[in-house]
Amino acid sequence: MKWNLATRHQILLEITNAVISKTSIQDFFQALAAELKKHFPCDRLSINLYEKKGQSLQYFTEAYGIDPKGISSLDKRPLLKGTIAKMAIQSKQPVIIDDLSRYKDKFSIGQMVRAGLMSTMAFPLIMRNTVFGSLHFSFKTAPPNLSELSELLTEVSKQVAIAVDNLVAYKRLRNKNQNLEREKRYLIGATEDYKSKDFCYTSPQMTEIMEVVKKVAGIDAPVFITGETGTGKDFLARYLHHISPRKDHLFVKVNCPAIPSTLFESELFGHAKGAFTGADSRRVGRFEMADKGTIFLDEVGELSENQQAKLLQVLQERRFERVGDSQPIEANFRLIAATNRDPVKSIQEGKLRNDLYYRLNIIQIHVPPLREREGDIPLLIEQVTLHESHQMHQAAPHYTQQALTLLNAYSWPGNVRELKNFVKRMIILKPGEKVRPHDIEKMIELEEQTCVEQNSYIPTLAESEQISIEQALVKCKGFIGGKNGAARLLDVPRSTLQYRMKKYGIKPEISVQLKDR
Repeated sequence: MKWNLATRHQILLEITNAVISKTSIQDFFQALAAELKKHFPCDRLSINLYEKKGQSLQYFTEAYGIDPKGISSLDKRPLLKGTIAKMAIQSKQPVIIDDLSRYKDKFSIGQMVRAGLMSTMAFPLIMRNTVFGSLHFSFKTAPPNLSELSELLTEVSKQVAIAVDNLVAYKRLRNKNQNLEREKRYLIGATEDYKSKDFCYTSPQMTEIMEVVKKVAGIDAPVFITGETGTGKDFLARYLHHISPRKDHLFVKVNCPAIPSTLFESELFGHAKGAFTGADSRRVGRFEMADKGTIFLDEVGELSENQQAKLLQVLQERRFERVGDSQPIEANFRLIAATNRDPVKSIQEGKLRNDLYYRLNIIQIHVPPLREREGDIPLLIEQVTLHESHQMHQAAPHYTQQALTLLNAYSWPGNVRELKNFVKRMIILKPGEKVRPHDIEKMIELEEQTCVEQNSYIPTLAESEQISIEQALVKCKGFIGGKNGAARLLDVPRSTLQYRMKKYGIKPEISVQLKDR
């Protein structure tokens, strides 16, 4: 077969027109294979991408044609295992083998021969004087005029190199853009009203804690923050990140109880495109997002034993795999974890793994409840009032000294979170007015609280929650969802109620039976 200059130009033009509009790797390769088949049929067509740093090969996409066993995996493999690709890449010259059986002692070539392929041609893909892959044509029978065909395919390989390089760059930019969009959405939703100057304290307890925080900020050791709900563990973790060398990178918060068990790995480690139904694109997980930054695992003690084991492995190895992908990913992150439980008691109850606790508990910081930080209460009320009144565009109320004394004596069971909510209510109800003791008593009913504290056992938050759920189930006759269900009565999503019921071992039928007795 003879190809004159005009014919060659026509073939190259047709190939270019066939693939130029393709932005999907699969669409591009299918169009390329279909066009090449019109002019010089082959029994196998493949493209390898070469990574110089790791000295590895990876198929650009699934090969067209015959599929020899053992050499068609889309996973990365060492360059040494790709005998023919290695020769083309290292020499930067076409490799033409008219009889593969002479080299069947080489594993990859032996597999090709066993699949019926007897000759092959490989061409290096070169852009900007750098080899980044190879283009392979393989045949059951060696085609005639092999030398002339190789000249034409050398020109084809130059066109393919341009197209593949553009597609690889396009894919890289698209993924980067998706990651940036995801980070942007995450940051927008990550309560970025945080300001380090808003973190105010004066009590000796918090002063001592902040000295520890400043000492450990520059060290990458894990920090385990404990304390009651609402004490400001989240704020403290953000402050620690803000004063650390990692402050210019992301602070990624993971609310552990909120992650469904079926999405745990996808959320934390990410997933590959097509890993499962609905995985239409590659997703970057929280650990990968926190690379060079800080990851904050809030309420880590709420994870199941299986989830804790997976988390422990990542913390030990500092690498993980996306769901549906076998390629390990390394991440350089600072770990901060928090819990509102007593970790030692959680270990004794079998709710927290011993080995995970020791991995987290390099530096432990216990945040005391607000009732033990009396000196901070007036300062917090003043600062929160100024900040929230500005946010609401309302005049700030003024607290009398008697009112501040009363608030300082209150136990604040909801801690800083409760204090902030109280201040917001006062801004709405008493804008620009004086707040006196009787205004406060209406809000928090201090006399009733004092009576309860002196004469009654105060159940824990978990016990109170369990009792509320059981009472709601009894009232709703065991129904969880629907218009007359317990979820609606408690004003929580059905999935949240089911999670809490599983956590406390509550069954609807048992709750109803208890009432009948």
